[in-house]
Amino acid sequence: MENDFYQMYLEELDQIDELEKEEEEKLLALLFSGDLSVRERLIEGNLKRALAYAKEYEDQGIGLNDLIQEASMALTAAVGGFSGGDFQKFLEQEVRKALEAALKEQKMEQNIEEEITARVNVLQQVSSVLAKELGREATVKELAEKMKMTEDEIKDIMKITLDAVNVSQAEHLDLGLDTEEEDQN
Repeated sequence: MENDFYQMYLEELDQIDELEKEEEEKLLALLFSGDLSVRERLIEGNLKRALAYAKEYEDQGIGLNDLIQEASMALTAAVGGFSGGDFQKFLEQEVRKALEAALKEQKMEQNIEEEITARVNVLQQVSSVLAKELGREATVKELAEKMKMTEDEIKDIMKITLDAVNVSQAEHLDLGLDTEEEDQN
């Protein structure tokens, strides 16, 4: 499906002419004189450049469609925020900055997910060990003491685990409901 969107995007881009230097200079002059109607052409005329920058960041943790979206938003912002100088240099700088920020954010999210997963796994192991030692389920307070964490931190980890189980169960229920609805139709 992602390839379908990408193909459609490429087909749409084929219908748009890239800006030549002379046309860009005229449009920028109009923009600086207050004619905001030229923004759309400045954006459209540079979409292929934004795509080229986005493709350079492919296979680094974010899907190409998301990279294209980030690059397009940065292009739009660059046209709106350009105040003079070399437009192409400014455009490249703004698009690359947005793409790198998106990659950095994605990496941070992955690190957080990995850390949470590790905490959940440790909590499950400690809980199992304590249950064997105590002959019963450990309390939140006991788990917190054993793991050298606050009770609120333990509750947060337990909530994450419970939320994950609920999402998994809901997905299974949704699959079952979809099938029942299809059967009724």
